[in-house]
Amino acid sequence: MLRPVSQHRQGNVIETRELRKVYRGRAVVDGLDLTVGEGEVFGFLGPNGAGKSTTVKMLLGLVLPSGGEARVLGGSPADPAVRARLGFLPEQFRFQLWMTGEEFLKFHGRLAGMTASDLRVRVPQVLEEVGLGGRGGEQLGGYSKGMLQRCGLAGAILARPRLVFLDEPTSALDPIGRVEVREIIERLRGEGVAVFLNSHLLSEVEQVCDRVAFVKAGRVLQQGSMRELMGGVIPVSVRLDRVTPELRSALASIGEIHREDTNTPGRADVELWLQSEEQVPAVAGAIHAAGAHLYALTPRRPDLESLFLELIEGTAGHQGGHHA
Repeated sequence: MLRPVSQHRQGNVIETRELRKVYRGRAVVDGLDLTVGEGEVFGFLGPNGAGKSTTVKMLLGLVLPSGGEARVLGGSPADPAVRARLGFLPEQFRFQLWMTGEEFLKFHGRLAGMTASDLRVRVPQVLEEVGLGGRGGEQLGGYSKGMLQRCGLAGAILARPRLVFLDEPTSALDPIGRVEVREIIERLRGEGVAVFLNSHLLSEVEQVCDRVAFVKAGRVLQQGSMRELMGGVIPVSVRLDRVTPELRSALASIGEIHREDTNTPGRADVELWLQSEEQVPAVAGAIHAAGAHLYALTPRRPDLESLFLELIEGTAGHQGGHHA
């Protein structure tokens, strides 16, 4: 349970308690509890209309909450000193298309209180970081959608923020651009910068996020690391020629049989949930002892898409991890 936000814990860059926002009598954010740690990449996941964008706007101080509390970098999101240490890439970015990339970044840098001498050094740096090196002299009106998104990302990290909010940062990018954005996020984490990531691309969230929160109807259903959300289990995919009752019993004594598919003649696919990697050899041993042929045994990371469907759509009853 989150402690009262007034008792701010050292090391948390975001803490909310019972955060609410009501529009026209409807609560779009309804009692939201969140914690995000320093230098952490945090994924904020949920279906359309879950209140994600409204939450981000409240954390940025752009929208006032109807109730509850929020602290960002230890202070109020409405405090200009706090907001000066935040970076933001909105999903629907409004660009001044008549400006060049360099002019755009210098304009936003001055708004953030950066000096002209700092901007002379910093603007070429961030353009290079986002893959726009040498393109800063071109007008934004001539940029592709992907280049505009890169320029927006450059603006988000320009003033060396301590916390960056990224709303669908790779939606307009090709696969190479997505890899580059992941590298930027990982570099920010390495520098101790926290990243709050909204994205519908679950595979990307899975690759870069330390922790995630699932939100629905303005409330956090669960938050934690992938391992915590899975209840500490390790999924293992097993492919073999058959599953006898004896083998099924042996496997069930090692771990939980989460899924079994024997619809294809001569082939069976089983998903086991184990408590530790040390149990993997026992699975292979049980299959060998039963005389079955083993074709594949693959421990894997928990699957974010399965968790998402489980929690958001209620496709399964498994619950685990830290409940917000």
